[in-house]
Amino acid sequence: MDLGLRGKRAVVTGGTKGIGRAIAETLADEGAAIAVCARNAAEIDATVAALKTRGVAAAGRVLDVGDAAALAAWVADVAAEFGGLDIVVANVSALSIGDTDETWTNSFEIDLLHSVHLVTAAMPHLERSDAASITTISSVSGREIDFASGSYGAMKAALIHYTQGIAYNLAAKNIRANSVSPGNTYFPGGVWEQIETGNPELFRAALALNPTGRMAKPEEIARAVAFIASPAASFITGVNLVVDGALTRGVQF
Repeated sequence: MDLGLRGKRAVVTGGTKGIGRAIAETLADEGAAIAVCARNAAEIDATVAALKTRGVAAAGRVLDVGDAAALAAWVADVAAEFGGLDIVVANVSALSIGDTDETWTNSFEIDLLHSVHLVTAAMPHLERSDAASITTISSVSGREIDFASGSYGAMKAALIHYTQGIAYNLAAKNIRANSVSPGNTYFPGGVWEQIETGNPELFRAALALNPTGRMAKPEEIARAVAFIASPAASFITGVNLVVDGALTRGVQF
């Protein structure tokens, strides 16, 4: 299937590692120009170089997505460089698990508010696109109570609600909005590798919950994002796409 992504222009926050990096690479492999942001300059440089080897325009910037003004400036600069924007992927998470003032503040400002600010900044450009889409990266922790209950799960749930709300409000403008909720995803340097070494009991328990017997790979999440963000999914909006290998058992109507 041709996803219709060739020549489209995308921004991916947190696009230098894990799921974000896989999303950027998958979109690039489909022919989209990609801009990524993250906190680490060396990782930005390496990611941009890798994306350019795929034959597409690529750009990156060191950025704290909690800085709304800097985030808006980045989006404006990318749109100017690429000649517009078609695809927005809000991927950054504080991964702030707990029930303290700090975890609640971090989860709100990074997981939820950065997504709101990103969409707001991109909106003038998306309104001029003929294939505009917004994808927010939530989590299965947003739909089921698990070890990440508290700030992380609550904000991931709020992100799904926010995304479905803008899907309804933007439908008349032909701007689609969907969320993708990954299950446990394992990659080098990721949170589950850290848990595997730092809390092996929790890791074994989490692994045992999935009937597939394994965790997701970043590219498996990325393929779902690429499809739902693409023109091939032109009548899909307001959906929370769960990609979890049957980990969660709640029926989603």
